[in-house]
Amino acid sequence: MILPERIGKYEIRGLLGEGATSAVYLAWDAFHQREVALKQLYPELVSDRDRGRLYRQLLLNEAALAGKLTHPHIAQIYDAVIDDNDAYVVMEFVPGGTLEALVRPDNLPPFERLIEIIFKCSRALDYAFHQGVTHRDIKPANILLFNPDGSDIRISDFGAALQKASETTQIAGIGSPAYMSPQQVREMPLDHRTDIYSLGVVMYQMLTGRLPFEADNNYSLIYRIANDTPQSPIELRPDIPEALDTIVRRAMEKELDRRYQTWAEFSHDLALAFRNRSIALDRKTLPEAEKFQTLRSIAFFREFADAELWEIITLAQWSHLQPGTMIMKEGEAGDHFCFLAEGEARVKKRGKLLNVLSTGECFGEMALFSAGGGIRSASIEAATEVEVITMRSRALQRASDTCRMHFYKAFLEVLSTRLSLMSARIANL
Repeated sequence: MILPERIGKYEIRGLLGEGATSAVYLAWDAFHQREVALKQLYPELVSDRDRGRLYRQLLLNEAALAGKLTHPHIAQIYDAVIDDNDAYVVMEFVPGGTLEALVRPDNLPPFERLIEIIFKCSRALDYAFHQGVTHRDIKPANILLFNPDGSDIRISDFGAALQKASETTQIAGIGSPAYMSPQQVREMPLDHRTDIYSLGVVMYQMLTGRLPFEADNNYSLIYRIANDTPQSPIELRPDIPEALDTIVRRAMEKELDRRYQTWAEFSHDLALAFRNRSIALDRKTLPEAEKFQTLRSIAFFREFADAELWEIITLAQWSHLQPGTMIMKEGEAGDHFCFLAEGEARVKKRGKLLNVLSTGECFGEMALFSAGGGIRSASIEAATEVEVITMRSRALQRASDTCRMHFYKAFLEVLSTRLSLMSARIANL
């Protein structure tokens, strides 16, 4: 294939991939000084009177979501040109390839990495659902890896998506048959549960290296999806933890009322799978999915959006400490504050016990309001084994404006509550 030198205002630097309808190029955006991925319909499709209209519509659907779906695990759309002569969209460049590399029988990922990836997909699709969007074409080719050896992902290609209160996306017959839900192959009305089924198929394939249903042609495949029960993953691969086998089977239930009803249920079970004893994890390297669920369970973070929690995961330090460990020392300067993610800690001043902190409580936050780092007025000591989340002032300054705003608002609530409790105690003296 001969590469074009330019497409529109973008300099073409290489070919990233080719499909049945389009080619994806690595391009350079000179105005923003960044590499981008540019997906262009083949010229013969654009000029085709019937098919051209369909595929231009799909690109329009994708372009219409530019700026609407802003999430750390959804590929961003930057630009689009769609007319009778050319059709392309410009999106975030994700350099690690697609999830197709991790569904081959000889290259299946470790269980903990698999759960991280599926968990992040579930949170991104839950976010999309709350924006009124159902993807409708979840498959490994549409899940991009930021790094071939990591678990950071981006979901892409929302061209087939259903958008709530929109007629432009109601296109029939779109999707990849092997990953379609029974409702989708029967052309029934769809909601987010069709994506739950499709993500279940992706998870099945990552566990076993094969699809739940295979056939010689699409008609036979569609019949099997609508009528047959797939073999349990654990029957194909006995070392699969029972928790993961159960999650996949529930995600892929044929009947809607037996499938996961919400993304939150799906995400919750994935997070619990980390704690299943059949998955051996080093506590020093707490998985990101478990970190996310931990933050989501703490009342302090109740108003934080998913995107902001992922920010915190990258900015904060997570520690597993033994009983007796001094977390903060009275009289010392400090530029950080902490949250107790698990366990109990004692608050002492001059050796006298003042309080016992429990899971979810924060401490050391006055460092935020002291120039040059505040002097600790009390010591904090682990009473049991504890998980501690530490955020340094410098790290917080690197957070987005919205994330910092939520921190300051939540700290004001904490301080207000403490002042109210103090006033009540003084009044009772």
